[in-house]
Amino acid sequence: MTKLRIAVVVGSTRIGRFADHPAKWIADIAGKRSELEVETLDLLDYPMALFGEARATEAESETAERWKKKLREFDGYIFTVAEYNHAPTAVLKNAIDLGEFIQKPVAFVGYGGVGGARAVEHLRLIFVEMSAASVKTGVHISLPEYIGVAKHGKSLGDYPHLGEAAKNQIDQLVWWGNALKAARSA
Repeated sequence: MTKLRIAVVVGSTRIGRFADHPAKWIADIAGKRSELEVETLDLLDYPMALFGEARATEAESETAERWKKKLREFDGYIFTVAEYNHAPTAVLKNAIDLGEFIQKPVAFVGYGGVGGARAVEHLRLIFVEMSAASVKTGVHISLPEYIGVAKHGKSLGDYPHLGEAAKNQIDQLVWWGNALKAARSA
C-alpha cells in the first residue's frame, strides 16, 4: 500500500507566533508513522491576497496558484489553529478558501483561548461546506501548556495528554485518509 501524503499547515503568520511549536511537534509524531509521508507547509511561504481581491498582484495570484497546486499533492491535512477573538486567523481562513480539500480528511491542533476549541469549531463547519471530512479528535493546547512552552522551556512532548490526543487524531486521519483515497480512486 502506498503511503498517505499528509500536510501539516502552519496556520499563523504573526511575528513571534507560537505556531511553529505545534507544527513541528505534530509533524514529528506523524512522521514516525510508517504509513505516512509528512510535509510541513508554512503560510509564510505563500503570501496571498485575500480571496477574490481584485487588487491582487500578479505575484500574489501566482502564489495562490502554487498553493492550490501544492495542496493537490496531499491525501490529508493537519492544521495548526491559533485562536484570536474566538476564531481562526484570517490568513488561515484565506488559505483554506483558496484551496481544494474535497473528499480529504482534515485534523486540527488548536491553541489560544480554551485550547483553540472555538476556532477549531469554526473550521469544522467551514470544511463541511468544502466537502472535506474532519476527524473527531482535536488536539487542544490550553493556557498552562502554552505558557509552559512559550515561557518556561518545556516542549509539547512534556504533556502526555497532548501526546495521547495526537496519537488518536493521527489514527483517525489515517483511517479516513485511506477510506477517502480508495473512494476517490473508485
